Amino acid sequence: MIITELLAILSISAAAGFRLALPLLLIGLLSDRLWSQVPLLSQVPPTVLVGTLAGWTFAELVLSKDRPVRRLFQSIELFFSPFVGAIAGITLARSFDTAPWSVWLAGTIGGLLALVIHFVQVGLLYRVHTPPLWVIFVQDFLCVCLVLFAFDAPREGGLIALLLLWLALRTSTLWRQWYLAQAPGSRRHPRRYKRDPD
Repeated sequence: MIITELLAILSISAAAGFRLALPLLLIGLLSDRLWSQVPLLSQVPPTVLVGTLAGWTFAELVLSKDRPVRRLFQSIELFFSPFVGAIAGITLARSFDTAPWSVWLAGTIGGLLALVIHFVQVGLLYRVHTPPLWVIFVQDFLCVCLVLFAFDAPREGGLIALLLLWLALRTSTLWRQWYLAQAPGSRRHPRRYKRDPD
């Protein structure tokens, strides 16, 4: 697996960390041949698959802007994000005709990256309570851009994905420091002596 292919896989996996159905729908719309490369989904009839992905994409882009619905979506998508990231990574790796061991490596990397990015999104939703609407639109825009970059500009998309990974790790570190600072007397059980609620 060469660097360009790895960066393309990182780009598509980061997109799966933002939204679930939208990257898979774009994969199918950008290339008909890729539907046959998608694990599990290639067994589903194309009309059923496109209809399901289009409906879920509509729900992600329109219905999930409401806060209670968004919490439900984020909880469901947190569970499925590593699977979608792995599917997207494996699909792209198969399109490059790489070795079988690198296909599974791409799936593992894709699943982990999608999970980390989605986990930080869930943390942001509970930490900030109501993120501004423009943040949600930026996430949608980034998701589409990362999918397009994975096919047309993998280096740029991969670098954006690495930057997002760095921001996710940095954010989680800051949240942990804030959490431990809530109870300076007990670092083993900080929740026991918390001064402020979550």
